[in-house]
Amino acid sequence: MSSDVVTRRPANEDDLSFLLTVYGSTRAEEMAQLPWSDAQKSAFLGNQLEAQHAYYAQIFPFADREILLVDGEPAGRFYVDRGEEEIHVIDIALLPPYRNRGIGTQLLGEVLAEGARTGVKVTIYVEKHNPAKRLYQRLGFEVIDQDDVYYLLAKAP
Repeated sequence: MSSDVVTRRPANEDDLSFLLTVYGSTRAEEMAQLPWSDAQKSAFLGNQLEAQHAYYAQIFPFADREILLVDGEPAGRFYVDRGEEEIHVIDIALLPPYRNRGIGTQLLGEVLAEGARTGVKVTIYVEKHNPAKRLYQRLGFEVIDQDDVYYLLAKAP
């Protein structure tokens, strides 16, 4: 468990630049392989983030979209949709300096405790090649569905 003090606050329009930085950090490996200029990469990532936000707003209109703060510094994003039958972790992403410090485990532990308290399952999608899958499975998530790219994982209360 992390000794970092992790807090959350609602994301707002002023966070767009920070959210682009977080999103870009999750795709840095992929972008490094492209023969594009920095301006092209930035424009592409901005368009992708905009499309992702539009999709999330359409599919999860009532979700909590939060900025993660570690010791008061913006460190990532955490989006969760709470429904009557499930709590769906839409997205959890940390900037590289905050990864592998137990922060994701702490956040997911809080959500899993909420699911246990309320009696609903917790679900999350993960890309098949994403190493975070190991974390989710260690926390008790199991694969309940899959397609060519993603696993849908769930943990019953």
